[in-house]
Amino acid sequence: MLTITHTHEAGTMIDGTARGDGTAAILKANRWRWGRSIGAWYVPNSRDQLPQHGTITRTVAALEAAGFELAPLELDMTTRSTAEVEAAKIARQADRAEALAAKADRKTANAAALWEKHERDVARLPEGGEPIKVGHHSETRHRNAINKAHNSARRGIDAHHEAEEAARRAETATHTTGARYNPVTVANRIEKIAADVRRIEREIVADVYDDQKGYLPATEEQKTIRAERYAPKLDELRDQLSYWEQVRAEQIATGKATGYSPATVKKGDAVKIRGTWYKVARANAKSVSVQTPYSWTDRAPWAEVEDHRPATHTA
Repeated sequence: MLTITHTHEAGTMIDGTARGDGTAAILKANRWRWGRSIGAWYVPNSRDQLPQHGTITRTVAALEAAGFELAPLELDMTTRSTAEVEAAKIARQADRAEALAAKADRKTANAAALWEKHERDVARLPEGGEPIKVGHHSETRHRNAINKAHNSARRGIDAHHEAEEAARRAETATHTTGARYNPVTVANRIEKIAADVRRIEREIVADVYDDQKGYLPATEEQKTIRAERYAPKLDELRDQLSYWEQVRAEQIATGKATGYSPATVKKGDAVKIRGTWYKVARANAKSVSVQTPYSWTDRAPWAEVEDHRPATHTA
């Protein structure tokens, strides 16, 4: 008996599979992955999300067609707040960074030990680079010593490269949360979530296509059905939007982010973008267009504007 479950915190998983029972090929074909750390199959990117009904439906159909028996789906539609989700992500990332740092330390220590082993092997070779005496009773011992030193060098070099890669990954992990909360990234995320909200709101009231009459206005009943279907996703998106807008407001208030807009920047002013000052050609609703040494202008979102000088202060 196989059981597919979903919770907002854990994501979509399946229980009851066993090695060699034939489920692996079916789950892989439907884009499930094996989670070694959790010892179960799961749907990628399903944690902190609503259930992916299309993936789940296709998986159920494929498993049943192969003769597997499935228990009723256990899909919890309850969502955690964005604040809870973000706190959990930060905690997981901190744990991951700590684990990678410990792994890097182990790899570095192992590389050092292996290189010390190589140096001992080299020390056992005849002094002065003495050549192999072919036919002498020392020939076999000499060749074995050379091979041993060569092999230990290879292992030491490989271990050193592994240690460098582990250290790189550990260093990257320490910056992941900071990158996620980068002011420009936060501003871009707000734009994307707001666009998703508007898209769903349009879909709720969108016209309905009729084969005979073409597009017709949706009835109130159709709008109500759509609104009920989209309600969980809309609630989730609006909560995310509220959270990230609060984060951005705090970043602006503390000086971590700028809040320039057409209300504060005018044509002819100067703005600093990625460390370079430009003269403003146009102040658009969502971006600023700046002059370049060429025949065209460049455009950047307001979140990338680092500083501003009114036209009366420009050189």
